[in-house]
Amino acid sequence: MSCWIRFKYKEKICFGLSEDTNISVYDGDMFSNPKKTDQVLNHSDVKMLNPCCPSKFIALWNNYQTLAKEKGLNKPKNPLYLNKAISSIINPGENIIRPKSYDEAIFYEGELGIVIGKKSKDIDPDQSKENIFGYTCINDVTAMDIVKKDSSFDQWTRSKGFDTFGIFGPCIATDIDPMNLQIQSKLNGDIVQNYNTSDMFFNVYEIVSFLSKDMTLLPGDVIACGTNAGLGPMLSGDVIEVKIDNIGKILNTNA
Repeated sequence: MSCWIRFKYKEKICFGLSEDTNISVYDGDMFSNPKKTDQVLNHSDVKMLNPCCPSKFIALWNNYQTLAKEKGLNKPKNPLYLNKAISSIINPGENIIRPKSYDEAIFYEGELGIVIGKKSKDIDPDQSKENIFGYTCINDVTAMDIVKKDSSFDQWTRSKGFDTFGIFGPCIATDIDPMNLQIQSKLNGDIVQNYNTSDMFFNVYEIVSFLSKDMTLLPGDVIACGTNAGLGPMLSGDVIEVKIDNIGKILNTNA
């Protein structure tokens, strides 16, 4: 397994491979033949950033069997999705900020994230594996009470698009099996979500194939695979952590 990260060092934005406490620095394009340099840095000397800069941040809805059963939902005919605003993205460790226009419930949603590695259009599920660069942790933060505010239109895009509501990182892990990953969310240290990606309705390869038929996916694009049972509200001052086996964890405070 390799773990690609992006970081700031002496006011320069760099990327490389994380190896224990050290970082091997690379040049070029993370997604197209990156070149290893002789430079090695320590994690304590850098500021961690999101591991990539997506052109799209796509989030699935109703993609887990356990949560669907809990909510009385059936398996959809195809993956259901929305777009999170790129401006919603913050780095791991930064604070989630309540919108001034909203004073109701803010939910955490721990999820597996797919990171695209190659330009993908109209690909089949068996082609998806070679077009996926790797996987990351996601907290798909949601202003849940907005969704049903207007009886004529579910406002998923608005509820998930506020500034600071898009969190992913700390790395992009490659060469791992996405079909059997354990995902945990902890709220103030207590486990609130604990589920496996094997519970998905649509697996990562089916998701990427389906989306590629709707739109061109570009290197660095991020797809949140949906959440499972245990999602819930955060209070001011709560600390939320999302951890995935073989990837790592992201930790943020709901300020």
